[in-house]
Amino acid sequence: MVLAQATVGAIEAVGGYAGGIYMRSGTTGLLRLAVVAGLPAPLFRPWWRMHVNRPFPVADAHRSGQAVHLANAEEAMRRYPQLMAGLPFPFGSLYEPLVAGPERYGVLMVLRAATPGALVSGDDRRRLHEAAERLAGRLARLGADGPPVVWEDDPVCVTLPTPVTELLRTGRFTWDLDTGVVTADAGLCVISGLDPAAFPGDLAALTAGWVPEDRHGLGVVARELADPHGPPARRLALYGRDGRRIVLDLTARPGPPGAGGRRPLSGLVLDLGTGPFTEQAADRLTQAVLALDRLGRVTYANDGVPALLGHSRAELAGRVLWEALPWLGQPAYEDYFRAVLMGSDPVQFVARRSAEEWLSVVLHPGPGGVTVTLTPEEQPAYTPASLVRPGAGLGSPADRAAALYRPVALAIALTEAVTARQVSAVVTEELLPAFGGRQLAIYLLNERHLYLAWETGFPKGFLDRFDGVSLEVRLPGVETLTSGRPIFFESMEHLAAAYPGIALDAHVGARAFLPLIASGRPVGSCILGFDQPRGFSPEERTVLTALAGLIAQALERAQRYDTEAALARGLQDALLPHRLPVVDGVETLGRYLPGTAGMEVGGDWYDVIETGPGALALVIGDVQGHGVPAAATMGQLRSAVRAFALSGNSPQEVVSGTNRLLIDLDPGQFASCCYILLDPGTGSMRAVRAGHPQPLLRHADGRTDVLDLPGGVVLGVDGEAAYPVTRLQLEPGAVLALFTDGLVEQPGTDIDVGIERLRRTLAEAGSAGLAETADRLVREAGEAPDRPDDVALLLAARRPAEWRKAS
Repeated sequence: MVLAQATVGAIEAVGGYAGGIYMRSGTTGLLRLAVVAGLPAPLFRPWWRMHVNRPFPVADAHRSGQAVHLANAEEAMRRYPQLMAGLPFPFGSLYEPLVAGPERYGVLMVLRAATPGALVSGDDRRRLHEAAERLAGRLARLGADGPPVVWEDDPVCVTLPTPVTELLRTGRFTWDLDTGVVTADAGLCVISGLDPAAFPGDLAALTAGWVPEDRHGLGVVARELADPHGPPARRLALYGRDGRRIVLDLTARPGPPGAGGRRPLSGLVLDLGTGPFTEQAADRLTQAVLALDRLGRVTYANDGVPALLGHSRAELAGRVLWEALPWLGQPAYEDYFRAVLMGSDPVQFVARRSAEEWLSVVLHPGPGGVTVTLTPEEQPAYTPASLVRPGAGLGSPADRAAALYRPVALAIALTEAVTARQVSAVVTEELLPAFGGRQLAIYLLNERHLYLAWETGFPKGFLDRFDGVSLEVRLPGVETLTSGRPIFFESMEHLAAAYPGIALDAHVGARAFLPLIASGRPVGSCILGFDQPRGFSPEERTVLTALAGLIAQALERAQRYDTEAALARGLQDALLPHRLPVVDGVETLGRYLPGTAGMEVGGDWYDVIETGPGALALVIGDVQGHGVPAAATMGQLRSAVRAFALSGNSPQEVVSGTNRLLIDLDPGQFASCCYILLDPGTGSMRAVRAGHPQPLLRHADGRTDVLDLPGGVVLGVDGEAAYPVTRLQLEPGAVLALFTDGLVEQPGTDIDVGIERLRRTLAEAGSAGLAETADRLVREAGEAPDRPDDVALLLAARRPAEWRKAS
């Protein structure tokens, strides 16, 4: 109820017509739609889940902690083309992150009419920010008093209150919020079909038979009115037990003087079951006219509805249109209803009601809902199988829209994917939801055999039997590639008949086998699975075939990347030390993790150098950028540091000399570095830092500090730069940690947060060995699927005398 109340308040504060709240879930990186108000949630099921790394404004606001304001469709298309590819309607939208201290709970969003040529006003920005700030504060208090605040359920749908106007009132009740007691007069019981004997009663007696959306809406306005500083009156358009429409006016009454507590409420009710006088004009029309609220529920039906549709007004009242008339509930028509609920232009399409009957449907949007008109229509010349066969799935006319924006959405996403795994993930996230699929498998060709590269939705282990099959085997996944033709099966029976004896993962469903061919070169094959039998219209077959070509090109590019990345990582590995020197009294250990989000090598390095008797140099550095130039510069710097160190130079001379050398080389790059000269016998250290992250030191007693080393600018910028020396002590049992910023930096998060997290992890490692400590420090970075930067870590521990004797 806290989320629902905040959503309704935010929508009204900035003049929206709908809105909702995305909340973090128990799955890392996944946001779930928790509340939606002013729109029917089932129509927007593809957007119920949102990963924080996707290029959408909700994810961007949550990830960055910054508000996103999109005044119109043009701005949204420029900044978030994938959003508009899926929802190509003229609307404005505002997104405000829910942040309290270090916690990010989700995003509050409001949809409203587009304002071309005008920015979102400062007042609206402030109002929405204040609403999000209040909600985040409440969520923080909830989290402090109980379990973590997450959302794991489907979204709650909330009815928005309607503007208050003077209306006839024929029923009455009172509600004491402190005691929960509800009293009702006879008029209310008649209107709502309630049992008079149930009163005085409680809220359950008053709302018996109400749908959940109306109960949630009543709860929101009741909380507002109970507040002594809240509004004096609110209104809801609801539905009684028998489906008759009623308008409910709630008024807050002053409590007894000095009593305190929440204000008691009084309710007044008007029966709208027969419709107001203004709707009599629609009854004179021969066409069928229906009125819908913003949740898609029928609020009015004229006299033409029973004659044309065969449904009485009572059968339709209060029901969701596409549930009351299932032939309007096909996915092919969902885009039309989304268009009028999010835009302002009428929409017209032809719908098939029965084998011989077609209707012209016109949707007229307005602030409070949608007016629907239906008239008989001749069968159109174009009648794809997916519409001629009821329940067959997607089809025209909406397929024409799919042919435009679904390939756009996938193409945009594929341009951002560089690895085969990323390409497969994009296909899973974009292609499957667009066509209602549940299973996906991608096979890649290698030496005339197909190898499974990606799968989702199939029973575990089922596809293993097809992994590595030869192109000589008669299977649909093979024949679609060898023939270059997509193969569609509208049912599993058709698949079994075409390929007798083929193993099936299910007995009900449909399958599409797509050849992945890029510029005439075979790349592999793609399998799409559907849980139910379905037809594939000509538009769908064309779109899927075109998308298969885009996927093939992306996979071919990814395969080249994978090959080049493997070679590049081999180069990087060759430039790093394979073995660190063994020195009595000091143990050292290094770790390197290559980045996974880009295909070029990085410039992070570490080294341990014996500079002479009783002297050990610990070095870590990071060359700016990635790619072969960065790796080459890294190799040169590592060699320069070793040369200066082995020549007996002091720490500041080593770093200063390396700085001047980098400037003389003029590679157009700069680098950070930390150089520490350690005496293994005494533990004394002299440290020099050039723009590098501060090291960590865990003392023998467990205290762990971020060292404060004064330093100079990064290498390669100023030939006259000075690099001061800091004297430190590494006592027996202490551990020194040098690292590059890839270990502590995360997109949208301050680097200090990452350093503090690393400090706590080092402190919690206790007396564990260096290998186990290093595993703990790099675990989070190592498990990240998309790591934009490489990581270098160097640990040094001075062991106690008894350890040295034992070893």
